[in-house]
Amino acid sequence: MLTQLFTSKTRIKLLLKLFLNPGVSCYLRELAKEFALSPNALKEELDSLSAAGYLEREQNGRSAYFRANTKHPFFPEIHSIVKKTLGIDKLMDDVIASLGKVEAVYLLDDYALGKDTGLIDLLVVGDVDRARLDELAGITERKIKRKVRVMPITPSDFEANRVMFLKRPNWKVL
Repeated sequence: MLTQLFTSKTRIKLLLKLFLNPGVSCYLRELAKEFALSPNALKEELDSLSAAGYLEREQNGRSAYFRANTKHPFFPEIHSIVKKTLGIDKLMDDVIASLGKVEAVYLLDDYALGKDTGLIDLLVVGDVDRARLDELAGITERKIKRKVRVMPITPSDFEANRVMFLKRPNWKVL
């Protein structure tokens, strides 16, 4: 979907990384290493997106950190497009609509960090139908061509182990 809108693969990677989880802040060399690009090529894209107001830039010593500008008028739309590209919106709609009582849903690990690794780890807190959850994960996997690993947990078990779960990179999506 994004390849039809943007011709720059680097720009697509940046949008996926920074707009999937807007709490993520990254510096140039970290992104260059992750994307296997030269810092100069990446700097040009970061500067362009920052100049247009899509990214916020914060200087910390010698490093410049970049993150999505959540105050930009187009932020909600770009954020939505990124979630649709990764299939997260569809998965969330299905989870909420047909599983029972869902109290919270967390993306864990790579996707919480904005990394599209092909494996989506999802923690579902509530009293849910495990068979239906597994069925939805399989359907979603085929649609979005990514592996979905779900972990349902009761609210009481989540509270008892909250610190352990939330030590992992996480992003609460519901």
